[in-house]
Order: sequence, then C-alpha cells, then structure tokens
Amino acid sequence: MGAVVTIDPADLLARLIACPSVTPEEAGALDLLQAELEAIGFAVTRLRFEGDGSYPVDNLFATRGQGGRRLLFAGHTDVVPPGDTAHWTSDPFEPRIADGKMFGRGAADMKSGIAAFVAACAAIPPEAGTICLAITNDEEADAINGTEKLVAWMNENGHAFDFAIVGEPSSTETLGDSIKIGRRGSFSGKVTVTGTQGHVAYPHKANNPLPVLAAVATALSSERLDAGTEHFPASNLELTTIDVGNPVSNVIPMSGTLRFNIRYNDIWTPETLADWVRARIDSVDARGTRIDFALAGAPSRAFLSPLGSDVETLSAVIAERNGRPPEYSTGGGTSDARFIAEYGPVVECGLVGPSMHKADEHIALSDLTGLAEIYTAFMRRFFGSAS
Repeated sequence: MGAVVTIDPADLLARLIACPSVTPEEAGALDLLQAELEAIGFAVTRLRFEGDGSYPVDNLFATRGQGGRRLLFAGHTDVVPPGDTAHWTSDPFEPRIADGKMFGRGAADMKSGIAAFVAACAAIPPEAGTICLAITNDEEADAINGTEKLVAWMNENGHAFDFAIVGEPSSTETLGDSIKIGRRGSFSGKVTVTGTQGHVAYPHKANNPLPVLAAVATALSSERLDAGTEHFPASNLELTTIDVGNPVSNVIPMSGTLRFNIRYNDIWTPETLADWVRARIDSVDARGTRIDFALAGAPSRAFLSPLGSDVETLSAVIAERNGRPPEYSTGGGTSDARFIAEYGPVVECGLVGPSMHKADEHIALSDLTGLAEIYTAFMRRFFGSAS
C-alpha cells in the first residue's frame, strides 16, 4: 500500500491565488503545482504550445499509476484581469479569509477546483489506478494553445482516459446541486452589406445599404432555430452590434455591418448553422447591394457526454452528501470540456460560481473542503477496492 499524504486544499488554494496568473502568464502557478504533484508521486510533463495566431502557453500534464481504470481531472490556472483594484476590499492576489470565505482572483474560477482535486488525489493510494491531470493556463482568453492541444498531445502519446472531470464552477446555489453534462456551442458571424455612397438629396445616384442590412437583421432574428432537445434549451441567435460609422446626416453610407452570436444545442454543427445563416440572408432582397457573410473567430462545438455508470456514480456520491442528486445541466457558456469531449466522457463538477470574474471573487471554505470530499469519495468508487 502506497503512502497517503494529506494536502490542505485551502492552503493550496491560497498559494495558487498568490500567483497572479492572468492569461497567459502562469506566474509560478504551474511551478507550484508541479512541486505538489511530484511530492505525491505524479510524473509531471510541462508542455509549451504556440502558433496558430495566438500567444505561447505553458501547460502541465501529470500522471500517476499504471493499469486499472483511468481518470482524468482537468482545469486551468489562468484568471481574468482583476480590473480596477479600487473595487476590491484588498489586493486581489493576496488571499484573504473572512467570515468563512476565501477571497482573491481565481478563487472561484477555478483555482479552487484544482486545489480540491489535487487534495483528493493525495488521499487516494497510488496503486488504486491511473490518474491524469491536464492543466492549462489559457482558458480565459484565446484557448488556442491550451487544453485543445494538450488533450491532442495526450491522445497521440497513449494517455487515454475512461472518464474526465473538469473542476469548473458548476453548482448553482449550493455545492453539488448541479453538474454539467454538456455545453452549448458558440457561433459568431459578421454580415456586411455594401451599396453606393451618395448625397441624401440625390438618392437615385446612390444605393443605400442600410434598409437591406435592417432586413438581414430581421431575417436572422425573427425565425426560431429550434425548440430545444431533451438536455438542451432552444438555440438562440442574438444580434450584438450594427455599425455604419457615418458621423453625418447628409451622406448615404457605402456599407454597414452587423454581428451576431448563436448559442446552439446538439441539433446543430457549425457547418449546418452556416448553411442556415446563408439561407436566411438569401431570403432578403439585396436591391443591387452586395451582401457578404463571414465567420467571426472559430466556432465552439456543442457536446453532450454519454450518461453512463460513471456519471451515475458521481451523482450517487453527491446525493448521499446532499440528500438529493444533482441536476444535469448544459447551461452557461463554453468551457474547455468541449475539447476533452472529443476523446471521452466528461462532466464539469465544481463549486458555486456567482462571484467569478467579479471584484472580491470568493468561495466558501466549507464548500472547498466538501468538493475535495466529493472527488475523493468518487475516486474510491471509480477505482474500486484498491482505493
């Protein structure tokens, strides 16, 4: 039986918060984790990915154990900027404890999740099975040289997994009241309508693109995409801006643009959405103008994890702790779980997150301890008698 080392998740979280790891600067957070993980028997590999139009990113992969079932924990050490520190009660990168809560940037999103699963891993004997950790420092911004490339590297190097847990905040009001079994996709686009500039007093010598642009906006926003599915709400398209850039009132502008975003369920793919958008645009009378449509950034695909026995085990562990099972949710925005879902089943299970990205971001210390206990209890059942 291998030695079991105790790690205090609150102490680890405090030290992680003290690393000002605003994307993509890891600021010592990965060094700290490497030392902690090596001390409990993990082999750690540091991977730096770059290119594809984005900044270089440091990532960490760790593994312990051989054979048996394979569990993956994943998360990110990077945080959003603190904003105007005048709105914080204290320095956002100096962890502060008050009223049973820990304050600091990244406390909720999501250094607490990492602290909890590292502490839980320490409580599991090394011979129980194989545990892998995939930790990036690029989730809050481009997400190009982070988890997507990290899990691809894992796949290429034989690091498969049977089940994965991402420690993102997933609870709504109380710890464990919700876990995420999928996420909607995100699809952004830009439509430009180009006409002919001219004087407003001589409209016959110009071709105003704005009525056409308005018709495109109506065409895109007036038709419902779908009615939702068993696990997903209805997809929704939102117009986010309409821009002309015309500072005067006596000139018919040459062109105008609109941008939109679609949050979509598992009925759609980026390809079928693009076809739907083009069909809606084609339904508009162009009136001699030119209408151009282009994607804005890379779409994020929707995913839904298989609801197998491991999800049921996690749900049972939470139900025993809380007296009721968690809700299976697909709400919210996108997360790095979408990249992991391409290689195996994944859920998001973490703390309550209303304060994330806000001033005085915080978590309840009792929830942090509780999350580590949930992870530990799950692993004992996942790995069986050896744990």
